[in-house]
Amino acid sequence: MEYKTRRNEPTMKGTIVFDANSTITVSPVNFHGLPKYDGCCFYIGTPQKKDYFLCAETPGAARAWVATLHATQLVLKAHKEAVNSLSGNGSAKLGTVAAVVAAANSTALECSKEIEAAMQVSLRNALGMMSNKTTDGPMDDMAIMKETLRVKDEELRNLARELRARDSTIRDIAEKLTETAEAAEAAASAAHTMDQQRRIACSEIERISKASEKQLELSALKLKDFEERVAALSKERDQLIKQRESALQEAHLWRSELAKARERVVILEGAVVRAEEKARIAEADAEARIKEATWKEVAAVKENQELVAYVNMLQAQFQRCSISSSQFSLVIILL
Repeated sequence: MEYKTRRNEPTMKGTIVFDANSTITVSPVNFHGLPKYDGCCFYIGTPQKKDYFLCAETPGAARAWVATLHATQLVLKAHKEAVNSLSGNGSAKLGTVAAVVAAANSTALECSKEIEAAMQVSLRNALGMMSNKTTDGPMDDMAIMKETLRVKDEELRNLARELRARDSTIRDIAEKLTETAEAAEAAASAAHTMDQQRRIACSEIERISKASEKQLELSALKLKDFEERVAALSKERDQLIKQRESALQEAHLWRSELAKARERVVILEGAVVRAEEKARIAEADAEARIKEATWKEVAAVKENQELVAYVNMLQAQFQRCSISSSQFSLVIILL
């Protein structure tokens, strides 16, 4: 709730924050001091340990403000209960908050009428005070009337402005109360829905519990079967361990044999290398001998050809000699 320290201030001085546990009451003490404000003062104590002392125009207006703020506290309390019901800590029912808000709105309307009446009283008092003022010098009736009308008009404007501000405050409170009521109804409806869902969830939990018990029994049977299988597998594992140990021993023997075989392979590889070296030397020697034999064969063939040619030549000479001798013999015979 906004407030100001003086009536003619254009802006609000501050904001009063209160809740359902705040202390709001009409004060028997006149904080203002003027006798006309007896019974017009009221007190607000907030949770922030702050105290506010406010003054209305009339005792009725003070009571109206206190009643309006009490109605606001009732709405805040109903809203809090509705919110608590969401978590299962409260017992708010649908329509409770709406009824509280309706009562608060009715109280606010009645209080606004009382505040308007107080404003009218304040207006009359202001007009009376202006009429009782004396002038410092002689003034004619027209000047007095104009000055009186001007002052009254200014007072009326100030009072109308203050009345509009208070009406606006009351309307804001009513709107906030309505919004709070709607939110509280929505919260209560949500709480009711959550309660139904909780019941459904409880029945589902019971069903799941029964199914879990059956599943537990089946699991116990399966566990017993698994234990038997584990025992059989343990025996089989022992046998496999023995077989593995014997296989490891055999593998060790094979590794030793493999090492010996590798040594033999190394020796044989050395022998093969030496044999290959001897084979290369023998091959080179054979190639040299083959080349030499080939050369000798070529030379023999050439020599043979020369001998054949020489023999042919001798045969030709012999034939020529034979022919010459035969001719010579014939000549001798003829002679």
